[in-house]
Amino acid sequence: MLFYHHGVAIQPSVSRRGNTFVARVSILEEDGEATSLGDLGHFANRRSAFAFAVRCGTAFADDEPLPRAPCHVRPA
Repeated sequence: MLFYHHGVAIQPSVSRRGNTFVARVSILEEDGEATSLGDLGHFANRRSAFAFAVRCGTAFADDEPLPRAPCHVRPA
């Protein structure tokens, strides 16, 4: 999914890693500059991960601090 927020194209995505879902987002600015914010956090379901990716993308576009993920998963 690709949507626009204040002229900035935001593409949130979710991938599955083990039993969790990982939120990610890519930003394409008006000047053509592409930025990936990488893995943003781990979530129990796809819907929550996607919503968090959208929140992070809009915060980045608004030049606000990114929200913190609700949990941190450490590698075993």
